[in-house]
Amino acid sequence: MATQQADAGDGTRSEPRRVVLAGALTIDRAAGLERLLAEEPEGALEIDLAAVTRLDTVGAWLVHRALRDRPGSRVTGASADARRLLAEVAEADQPCSIRPDTRPAWLRELEKAGAAVIAAASTMGAGLGFVGTVLLVTVRTAVSKRGIRWHAVSRQMEETGIDALGIVGLMSFLIGIVIAQQGAVQLEQFGAQIYTINLIGRATFRELGILLTAIMVAGRSASAFAAQIGTMKLNEEVDAMRTIGLDPVEVLVVPRVVALTVIMPLIGFYASILAIIGGGLLCWTVLDIPPASYVQRIREVVPMSDFWIGMAKAPFFGAVIAMTGCFQGMQVVGTAESVGQRTTMAVVQSIFLVIVLDAFFAVFFTAIGFV
Repeated sequence: MATQQADAGDGTRSEPRRVVLAGALTIDRAAGLERLLAEEPEGALEIDLAAVTRLDTVGAWLVHRALRDRPGSRVTGASADARRLLAEVAEADQPCSIRPDTRPAWLRELEKAGAAVIAAASTMGAGLGFVGTVLLVTVRTAVSKRGIRWHAVSRQMEETGIDALGIVGLMSFLIGIVIAQQGAVQLEQFGAQIYTINLIGRATFRELGILLTAIMVAGRSASAFAAQIGTMKLNEEVDAMRTIGLDPVEVLVVPRVVALTVIMPLIGFYASILAIIGGGLLCWTVLDIPPASYVQRIREVVPMSDFWIGMAKAPFFGAVIAMTGCFQGMQVVGTAESVGQRTTMAVVQSIFLVIVLDAFFAVFFTAIGFV
């Protein structure tokens, strides 16, 4: 490192003192750089970085601090990368509070509530825009010459549907046993254990079979979608797709949405059947109702409308779960911590939306006479 000073003829300084820095301005040379800049006389500096071969955040901070503390100082000869790093360091140089917030607690909580409302409204607006984009891209892809990527769709159907049959089937089987056991205990007080079959059949086909399956799939698939797409965005793979002319929504989102929309009715039907089998097993062992009588009773008391209502809700649940997971994945920014946060939000929001949608369908079908 070398320094040069330009003085006027009368001994007064006519321009900033010139400091030429060379080599690597990195953390291992930070002490020497800090000492060199501190030894410079008071006044403005002209720091020449033309001979600098490497600059890290620590070196950029020391240079920025020298410029900040000496009004009129400037940098010359910096490369584009060095200028960008200096600009980022300058932007991050903001004063921070070192004392605790002394405002009243109610005011701090009110501020948090307001921030939460603003964040929720912003997320809702962005989510609705994302849904519109997905629908538009899906229609555009379906009518285009290349069509939907059915190979990717089949792969996603395998991962979200076939690979989930084990856990979904076990859960549904156990839920059927629980419904039968609790129903039998309560109905025994009135000598009406036979109506346990009514409870199992109607609750399973109309509501619980599809709803619990959707909740399980939301926890399993929405989190996977958010983590997969979020990691790809963090690794700049999504930007790379745009660079080579591919639409990330068409490549990543549409196959997942189509796959889960198609596979959800099949998973829901499978789960409902296993719940019926679980309930029938308990009725056989505890209530001494033979399987043949149990099946006959199910056929008598469960109308086909219950089955079709459950199946009609399943595609909507699948689409909501897939869109929520993909949307949260697309919102990942910054660090790996964002992936975990967005994955958690994907699960919570998808389960919440599934329950809200189920409540809407319950009111809607009751209003049009399907009770």
